[in-house]
Amino acid sequence: MRYAIYFAADADDALMRLGTAWLGRDPFAAADMDQPAITGMDASRFRDLTADPRRYGFHGTLKAPFHLKTGLNEADLVAACREFAADIAPFRIEGLNVNRLGKFLALTPDRPQPDLSAFAALCVRYFEPYRAPLSEADLERRRKSGLTPKQDSYLTGWGYPYIFDELRFHMTLSNKLENEDEANALASAAKSHFSEVTGKERLCASFALYQEPERGAPFDVHTVFQLSGTTPVGSAETPSARPIDRKNA
Repeated sequence: MRYAIYFAADADDALMRLGTAWLGRDPFAAADMDQPAITGMDASRFRDLTADPRRYGFHGTLKAPFHLKTGLNEADLVAACREFAADIAPFRIEGLNVNRLGKFLALTPDRPQPDLSAFAALCVRYFEPYRAPLSEADLERRRKSGLTPKQDSYLTGWGYPYIFDELRFHMTLSNKLENEDEANALASAAKSHFSEVTGKERLCASFALYQEPERGAPFDVHTVFQLSGTTPVGSAETPSARPIDRKNA
């Protein structure tokens, strides 16, 4: 079993509704869905080009998938999520748009969003005491992508290379796209599909705990937690935003 802390909302949120339909899987119901039709692209090809993000479920990574540290259990992690959600205040971002991220298609902010970056950094730090160290196999798998020295230090120290100043927040919409015509077709279709929610200010008032029952299985939503506290996300280093040491609680 692995867990992940993801940027997500309730199933009926427009962003989540559109994202799950685009990827063709509902992580709330643990069920496949029909994807929208794309002009000039076969349905099976569209499904192939979205296979990787479909397995992980529609989301934005906050704390990358991890095994629980020895001595901790799911109830400990869920309790930590509740405590975190009860402490941190909701925040706003300017909005997301369909963009190319290297060879991938994703929903991203068009410019830096300091509160979103602060929230992601806070999640990385807050949930770190619950993460088991990566195996050597996982370290080597990540290093195959060609990490910088800083990214490698983040990988070994925090379990994921693209955090803090290396973060570029995104909600992935495709596999790596090697064919430019296919990339353009997907981008055009995605801009139409997500037009209801793109380019609009968004209140970020929740996050989700996702779970992977066994390695290689699809990730599903365990629980969506609503932010209901008063601590601003920019106060990431405040004592109230640090996790409880449950061994000494």
